[in-house]
Amino acid sequence: MEPLVNEESGKTVGIISYLTIIGWLIAYFGMHQNNKTAQGSYQLRQTLLLHIVSFVVWIVFDFVIRALLFTSLGFLAIASLINFVLWAGFLVLWIIGLIGAINGEKKPIPLIGDRAQSMFSGI
Repeated sequence: MEPLVNEESGKTVGIISYLTIIGWLIAYFGMHQNNKTAQGSYQLRQTLLLHIVSFVVWIVFDFVIRALLFTSLGFLAIASLINFVLWAGFLVLWIIGLIGAINGEKKPIPLIGDRAQSMFSGI
């Protein structure tokens, strides 16, 4: 069980971790390492998986769209639409997680929150 130092600092760690991957690194190394809280750990695990999944999707779609540039504009339009829908979905997940962090809730992000808690239990 993690020591509970100051849940308000855990809330701050959670909020900062949602900003960017740089925010996650600052929250983890600069704030969380010496002042671990259950809330901070919970949010850091969620945002880490959210950042990783969004990065992988970005790389895959960048590759797919570049490949489709050489084939057909019709396929490119479909890929662009799928890309837009995926990024809108990531935005919704990000907003849900950020609101949970602001409210100090341990509410999992849909689709990835529970998996993040088990994958990164060492955080």
